[in-house]
Amino acid sequence: MYISDVKLSSLAVAEPGESYQSKTTGYRWIEVLVDCPGNLDLFTYSLPPQLEIKPGDILSVPFGSQQLGGIAIRLLNQTDLAPEKIREVEDVVSRGFFPKAYWELLNRVAAYYYTPLIQVIRIALPPGLLGRSQRRLRLTELGKKKPETQPLFTYNNPSTFLSPTAQQILELLQEQAAGHYSYHYIQQKIKSAYRGIRELLRLGLAESYLEPPRLTKPKLQKAVILIEQIDRDLTLRQREIIEVLRRNGGELWHSELLQTCSTSTSVVNTLVKKGYIIVEEREVLRAEKGVVLVGDQDKSLTSAQTNALETINSLNGFVQILLHGVTGSGKTEIYLQAIAPILHQGKSALVLVPEIGLTPQLTDRFRARFGNKVNVYHSALSDGERYDTWRQMLTGDPQVVIGTRSAIFAPLPNLGMIILDEEHDGSFKQDSPIPTYHARTVAQWRSELEHCPLILGSATPALESWISVGNPITPPPSPLPASDEGGQDVTFNNANTAIYLSLPERINSRPLPPVEIVDMRQELQEGNRSIFSRNLQDALKELQESKRQGILFIHRRGHSTFVSCRSCGFVLECPNCDVSLAYHHTEEGASQLLRCHYCNYVRSHPPHCPECSSPYLKFFGSGTQRVAQELNRQFPNLRLIRFDSDTTRNKGAHRNLLTQFTNGEADLLVGTQMLTKGLDLPQVTLVGVIAADGLLHLSDYRASERAFQTLTQVAGRAGRGEEPGRVIVQTYTPQHPVIEAVQKHDYQSFCDAELEQRQALNYPPYGRLILLRLSSLDPIQVQNTAQIIATALSSKEGFEILGPAPASILRVANRYRWQILLKFPPDVLPNLPEWTEIRALCPSSVSLTIDVDPMNIM
Repeated sequence: MYISDVKLSSLAVAEPGESYQSKTTGYRWIEVLVDCPGNLDLFTYSLPPQLEIKPGDILSVPFGSQQLGGIAIRLLNQTDLAPEKIREVEDVVSRGFFPKAYWELLNRVAAYYYTPLIQVIRIALPPGLLGRSQRRLRLTELGKKKPETQPLFTYNNPSTFLSPTAQQILELLQEQAAGHYSYHYIQQKIKSAYRGIRELLRLGLAESYLEPPRLTKPKLQKAVILIEQIDRDLTLRQREIIEVLRRNGGELWHSELLQTCSTSTSVVNTLVKKGYIIVEEREVLRAEKGVVLVGDQDKSLTSAQTNALETINSLNGFVQILLHGVTGSGKTEIYLQAIAPILHQGKSALVLVPEIGLTPQLTDRFRARFGNKVNVYHSALSDGERYDTWRQMLTGDPQVVIGTRSAIFAPLPNLGMIILDEEHDGSFKQDSPIPTYHARTVAQWRSELEHCPLILGSATPALESWISVGNPITPPPSPLPASDEGGQDVTFNNANTAIYLSLPERINSRPLPPVEIVDMRQELQEGNRSIFSRNLQDALKELQESKRQGILFIHRRGHSTFVSCRSCGFVLECPNCDVSLAYHHTEEGASQLLRCHYCNYVRSHPPHCPECSSPYLKFFGSGTQRVAQELNRQFPNLRLIRFDSDTTRNKGAHRNLLTQFTNGEADLLVGTQMLTKGLDLPQVTLVGVIAADGLLHLSDYRASERAFQTLTQVAGRAGRGEEPGRVIVQTYTPQHPVIEAVQKHDYQSFCDAELEQRQALNYPPYGRLILLRLSSLDPIQVQNTAQIIATALSSKEGFEILGPAPASILRVANRYRWQILLKFPPDVLPNLPEWTEIRALCPSSVSLTIDVDPMNIM
C-alpha cells in the first residue's frame, strides 16, 4: 500500500517554499511525513496534475486503509519505486504551514547535523502535535438538505444517485447535530466507507478537512455574559449580580462571580432563564504564571550602555552582535530597551537563556517592562502550557518569547530580534536526542533568514564568538559611530557582518569583587582539615554578624562523590555504569542511599565492605549536601538554601527558592552551576568556591575554557548591590593559568593563551570536529562496528581520524560506548554522500549518533 524510501542522500530537493510547477515540470513525486503515531519514515506519493504542492504543505494522503494527514517534505524527480506501488496525494489541506524562511531553517538544520528532516520537524513542534491531528468529514450546505426538502430525481438533488455505501454515510452525518465525524469513526461504522466518502466529496455533499492538531484538549471555563441591563422584576440578590457584571465590563468568570457576590449557581441559572445573562464555556489559554509586578520604567544608562544601544538600534537586517559586558554591567537593561522599538514596529523578539532556573528572574523583569506581551517556552512547562503558548506565537501578535534552547524553533512569524543571554553556556548544545544542534548556530541561521539582528551577550564569551568578531581595532563605518567614551569599544567586521560591543565597567562604577586564592595544601599542612579554609570560615562569621548574604559554589550535587573501604581500597560502583556511586543524604536517621548520577541506580549503603567485609567504609569528596551539612555543624545559626538539581525538581522550585533568598529568608545559597547562570542577587556580598580543582582537571580540550567561564561567572554574583563584594576561591593548584586569570578578571590574557593552544592542535575555533558516538549492549559488537566505520572513513581525504577509542566512561546504563573523532578545517562542512552507507554499517543493536561541533568529547 505504501513504500518507505530511505535513500535521502540521492534525492533532488526543491527550493524551500517553491512549487514544482514554478521551477520545473520534472517533479512527479513527493515525500510525505505521514501523521501516524510512531512513524519516523518518509513515504513517497505521486503528484496529481491538478494540484500545486510545495514543501511544508499539509496534505491528505491514503495510508493503508485510512486517509491521513501528512506534511509535504521533499519533491522528487526520480524514484526507484515501481509506479504501480505509488499511491496518489488526495488533496492539499493547508498551504504554507511552515513559512519559507522557517522551512529553510529546518532543512539547514537537517543537512548540517546529518539528521533526518522528520526528526528536526518533531523537535520544532510541541510534543505529540503531529500525532493528534485527524481527518474528518463534514456535510456541506447541499448535503445538509434532506430528500423531503428537495424535489426528487433532479440534478439539484445529487443524493438520489448515491450508492448504498455513500447513502449510509450521508444519513450518518445528517443524524449528527454538528454534521461531521472522523474518518476513523465512519470506517468503524460502515464497511468499505472509503469509496462512499470519495463519492460524497465528488458530488459536493460533504467536504474533507484535517482537524487542527491538538496536543491535549483545550482548557475550558464557564463565563457569565450580561446581555440585558434593565433590572425589572429582579430580586435584590439578582440586581447585585447584574451590577457586578456591569462594573466588570459585562463579563466575568462563573467561579469569580459566585465568589464576589457570595451567591449560588441556582441564582445565576434563574437570571439565565429570565434572559438577563448567558453562561458559556470559553477556552482559557494555559501559560506559565509569573508574579504580578509593578510596571517598570527604562533605567538611565551609562555612556557605554548608551553607545551600545544606539549601535543596536541603528542596525537593519542581519548583523551578529557580541555584547561583551563584565558581570553587573547592565546587559539585561540593553536587551529591554533594544526590544521596546521592535515591539512598537509590530514585530516580536526571541530571548534564549541557558537554564530553566534563569527564566523566572529574567521573565519577571521582562514582564514588569512589557506586561502580558511576554511568553515563556521551555520543556518544564506542562504539555498544555507548551501547546497553548505555541499557538499564541502563531498569531503574529508582537510579543517577547523567553525560553531555553528549544525555543529557537518558536514559530514567530514576524521576528525582529534574537538574543542569546549567557551565550557561552554549554546548555545551548543538545547532546541527545538528535539533532545535536547548538542553539547559537541555529540562531545565526535564523537571523540571516529572518533578516534580523542577533545579540550574543556574555561576560565570558565562547572562543568561537570571540574569534567571529575579530579584534576590536578598526572603527566601524557610519552609521555605527565608534566611541571610546566610558571605555566603550565598537568593532564592525565586514567579512562576516559581526559587531563587537564592550561594557568594561559595572553600572554605577561599582568595582569588580577582589578574588582571594586560598592554597588548600597550605591549609592542610597547618592542621586545618575542614572543607572550609580559615579565610572562608572568618568570612562566614563576618557574614553572620553583618546580616548580609552569600553564595557557596561546589561543582557537584549530593553528599560525597564516592565511598571507599579504608582497609582494602575497594570503591562501590554502579552495577550498570563504570562510575562510582555517590552518597546522597536524605534526613537524620533515614537509611543512607548511594546513587548513580548517570543511570539513577539507587542502593542502600552497606554496613560492611563487599570485598573484604571491613566495617571501615568512608565517604570521600564533597557535594552540595555535605557542604550544607558541614555548615549546619560549624555555623548552626546561618540559615541556608540548597540550590541544585535535587532541590529544584518540582515545578516552580527555582522561583520559590530564589524568592525565599531574595526576601532574606536565608543567609547562604549553596549550589552548583545553576548559580553561575546570570542570576542577579544585589544583596550578595560573599562568594565562596569550595573546590575549584574539580573543574580544571578534566580530559576535554574545553576544560580550561569551561573552568574560567564558570569561576568568573560565579565570582560575578558578588558585589552587585551597594555593598562591595568578596570572592574566596579554594584550590590545590593556585598556580594554574585559569586560576590566575580568574583572580585578575583577565579575559583577554586567558583567551590569548587558550587560543594559542587550540591553534597548535587545530581544535575549535581553528578547526571543526564531528564526533561519532556508538553504543550497544554487546561490548564486542560495538568495538568491531567502530573499527569497521573508521576503516571505511580512512579512505577519504580532507579530514583526520582520531580513534576508534572507548569513551572515557566505557559503560553507561549497561551500554558500552565507543567513539571516533573527525577533525576538519574550520571553513569546511564535510560532504559525505555515503553517510547513509556508514549508518548501514551499524547493526540494529548498535546505536550511532553523529554529533557535529561537539561540546564534550569525553
